[in-house]
Amino acid sequence: MASRRSRPQPEPTGRSAAHAAIELRGVRRSYGRGGETVHALRGVDLALGRGTFTAVMGPSGSGKSTFLQCAAGLDRPTAGEVYLGGEEITRLSENRLTKLRRGRIGFVFQSFNLLPSLTVLQNVLLPQRLAGERQDRSRARELLAQVGLGEHARRRPGQLSGGQQQRVAIARALITAPDVVFADEPTGALDTRTAHEVLGLMRHAVDTMGATVVMVTHDPVAASVADRVLFLADGVLADELYRPDPKTVADRMVALTARPLGVAA
Repeated sequence: MASRRSRPQPEPTGRSAAHAAIELRGVRRSYGRGGETVHALRGVDLALGRGTFTAVMGPSGSGKSTFLQCAAGLDRPTAGEVYLGGEEITRLSENRLTKLRRGRIGFVFQSFNLLPSLTVLQNVLLPQRLAGERQDRSRARELLAQVGLGEHARRRPGQLSGGQQQRVAIARALITAPDVVFADEPTGALDTRTAHEVLGLMRHAVDTMGATVVMVTHDPVAASVADRVLFLADGVLADELYRPDPKTVADRMVALTARPLGVAA
């Protein structure tokens, strides 16, 4: 695993970042109408470079989930644009967007989301199958070996521990060599030791495989594994840290949680 000093420098926030893996320009997302309108995102400008690991944190209701859904093409912004590898995805048809998600975006969820009727190997190959691509069994076995599950390819998810199931989910997310892997609380259902191992695998995927990872988390320890930590508050990017330690992340979260809504950090 590469040292922290050797990690690539994250690209700056804003519209000037060239060759960004994912870019948001003035993204807003509102729900409801009139006086009951909820402004989940209030104008997010952000560019994340390829081969970087970014953690997204914020108090409850800060817009973290909406951010992930809009960035990953799971929800459409009310205003603004989202670019994946330089291609705008905001105005794609639903069919094209579905195809794009299957081939160019990887997902790792807290609940693993593995299909119990499929073997471990079949679960890893599922994104290629759904995308209508040739199922690369050699690549799938290689990924399983890299996450320490090379001997478990024929098992079912129910025969694995929670940590092992999350390893399968990471391999599945990487099988199509996606532009970005979005991880939503990937360690939330794991014990401390297993969570550390899973985070190490995600860090390894960035450092040695060139993966780009965007992880939503509430855990300062998990966030400290990333190159960059972004803090959302009241639907806007309120702060960011580069390669912080867990205490610095925790202190910043406390400060954001304590400040009144609408007050700049």
